[in-house]
Amino acid sequence: MNETLSPAHATALDAADPLRHLRNQFLIPQHDAEDQIYFVGNSLGLQPKGAKAMVQEVMDLWASIAVEGHFTGPTHWMSYHRLVRDSLARVVGALPGEVVAMNTLSVNLHLMMVSFYRPTAERPAIVMEAGAFPTDRHAVEAQIRFHGFNPDTDLIEVQPDEPNGTISMAAIERAIADNGKRVALVLWPGVQYRTGQVFDLDAITRLARAHGANIGFDLAHSVGNVPLALHDIAPDFAVWCHYKYLNAGPGAVAGCFVHERHANDTTLPRFAGWWGHEQATRFQMAPQFVPEVGAEGWQLSNPPVLGLAPLRASLALFDEAGMPALRAKSERLTGYLETMVRARLGEVLQVITPSDIERRGCQLSLRVNGGRSQGRSLFEYLQSVGVLGDWREPDVIRISPTPMYNRYRDVYRFIDEVEAWAGV
Repeated sequence: MNETLSPAHATALDAADPLRHLRNQFLIPQHDAEDQIYFVGNSLGLQPKGAKAMVQEVMDLWASIAVEGHFTGPTHWMSYHRLVRDSLARVVGALPGEVVAMNTLSVNLHLMMVSFYRPTAERPAIVMEAGAFPTDRHAVEAQIRFHGFNPDTDLIEVQPDEPNGTISMAAIERAIADNGKRVALVLWPGVQYRTGQVFDLDAITRLARAHGANIGFDLAHSVGNVPLALHDIAPDFAVWCHYKYLNAGPGAVAGCFVHERHANDTTLPRFAGWWGHEQATRFQMAPQFVPEVGAEGWQLSNPPVLGLAPLRASLALFDEAGMPALRAKSERLTGYLETMVRARLGEVLQVITPSDIERRGCQLSLRVNGGRSQGRSLFEYLQSVGVLGDWREPDVIRISPTPMYNRYRDVYRFIDEVEAWAGV
C-alpha cells in the first residue's frame, strides 16, 4: 500500500497536528460506546465543554438575584451581547462596532433588506445564485413582492455554468452587467451550501459597486470556516448563523455585519426596536428613536442571554486557535479527504466541490455514483456504523472535516466504511 494511504499515515498526521488538543474541548456523540465519526459541523457544530458552565452562570444569576442580573457583575445582561462582539469581529474580519449577535439569520436578512434593498421602478431587481438556500430564496421573493414588484422578472438567478454545478466569476459578472441599472441588490453566499463552493467576495463586491447596486452576503456556511475580511471588502451588510462552525447550539442567536460607513447614517430606513436605541438614553423612554451607532443600531429587542451563553464558550476557542491556524489545518484535512476519495473511491464517489483550495472550505460535496437509491443506501449504511455526514437530494452526501474537532483518522475511517459498503 502507498504509505500516504495507510492508517499509520493518518495516525502520524494526527500526532503532528498542532490543534489536536482542541478536540478535547468538545463533547463527542457516542456510537456503540465509541466516539461517533462526526462530519456535520457544516449543519450543527458539536457542543463545547465550556458551554454548560456559561449557561449555568446565567441560570444561577437568575435564581439568586433575578432582575438585578441585568446590572450586576462583569457578565451583566444589559450588555451581554458585547461579551461576544470583539471575538466575533476577529472571526469575520470586522471592526467591533460593525458586528452584533442578534435574532436569527432570516430575521436579520429581512432587517438588512429593509435598509439596503430600496427598489425603484427603474432599479427593482435582486441578483442571487440559482439553487440558493431556501431561507434566502424565500426572503428575497417576499421582499420583492412586498415592494410591489414581480419575482418572475425582478429576481435574477445566476445559473451554474461549470461542471458539477458550480458558478464561475464570469457568469456572475455577466448577470450583473447584463442587467446593469436594473439591479438594486446583489445577495450572494460566501459558500454555496449544496456544492461547497467558496466565492471571491471582494470581486463580487467590486462588481456590484461598479453597477451601482448594494451588496450583501449570507455567510452561514462561511463564518468559522474560511477567512473573512468584511471591513476591508466593505459590503453593505452580511448575515450568518452561529450553530454551524461557531458551535453555539441548535437555533442559536445569529450574527450581523453593517459596514462602518453606515454607522452614523440615521437617514437609512430600518425597522426600529428599543434595543437599537442608543444605550445612553434608552431608559429615558422617549418616543423618538435615536439609533445606537454601528450594527447595534439594528437590534430590536434585548439580547437572548441564555442563547448567547454557548457562543461565548465557542468563541473563546476561536480566540485561542486563531482563524489562520484553523484555516491551515482545514486545507490539509480537507485535502487529505479529497486525496483519499480520488485514490480509493473513484468508482464510488465524485467530488463536486472545487479542488482549488481558494474555492472551498471544510466541506466536500460527494455525488454517489448510481443515483439516489445508491446514495441513500450508502448514507444509511454510514449512519448505522457511526459515521455521520448529511444528505442533499438527489444524490449528494456532504462531508465536512471541521478543524476544531475532526481528525485524519476520522477521514480514514470514512474511506474504509465506504469501501466496505461498496465491496471495493
